[in-house]
Amino acid sequence: MKTIKRFKNFATIIALLLVFSTSFAQDKMTAIGTSKIWGTVESVAVEGLVQGPSATKSELQVACVFEYTEGDIFNSPPALPAQLNGLVHLDDALNHQLTELRKAGKFNGHALETVLLTPAKGLLGAPKLLLIGLGDRNKFNAELMKQVGSVATREALRLGVTHFAFASDLKDAGIDSPTAKVAGYVTEGIFEAYRSELWLRSQDLAHFKPLKKITLLAGPAFFEVAGQGINEAINNLKK
Repeated sequence: MKTIKRFKNFATIIALLLVFSTSFAQDKMTAIGTSKIWGTVESVAVEGLVQGPSATKSELQVACVFEYTEGDIFNSPPALPAQLNGLVHLDDALNHQLTELRKAGKFNGHALETVLLTPAKGLLGAPKLLLIGLGDRNKFNAELMKQVGSVATREALRLGVTHFAFASDLKDAGIDSPTAKVAGYVTEGIFEAYRSELWLRSQDLAHFKPLKKITLLAGPAFFEVAGQGINEAINNLKK
């Protein structure tokens, strides 16, 4: 009887801990649709937004993917659960063509490899989707995201857009990346490339529409910490 009683008490404690941890996690979550302008660089607004890449409204959506491994974005964990996984939502919106594209080797996802998709109207919040490869997930280094941000900017300018949205999708793919550093590297890469392009334009070596806004996407659990990295990068860029 004592053993049974102790077991019941232990089960009660575990249940209470689960309730407490769940409540704490919910308190830390930022509501989907929340947005904030973290600052401006070169007259370009830097927006943070809690939203998935399939639903975000912009002229161009950028999403990042690793080299394909079977079921990589669907294995939860380490990938985020389906209800919070932007790549899963993107795949659903594209009628699973994202998975087919990768699985068939039509886009290998090698580091900095790109492919531009123009889905049927209404499938995504943006009319065009730029995929950028991140390479081998087992060799990922967060500093790569600076180069990824640069590639995104140059492609966006080449396409003539003035507003693009960027999703790193690292957590979606199951990589426990340093969120603040990643967001900071992406921001730095975006504006290092943009400043180079502005210089080229001043020398009459490039012609493009100036950017007005970039939107950096984050999941509900990562909005504030991503903002810390973005803010730090903006401050560094202004020095």
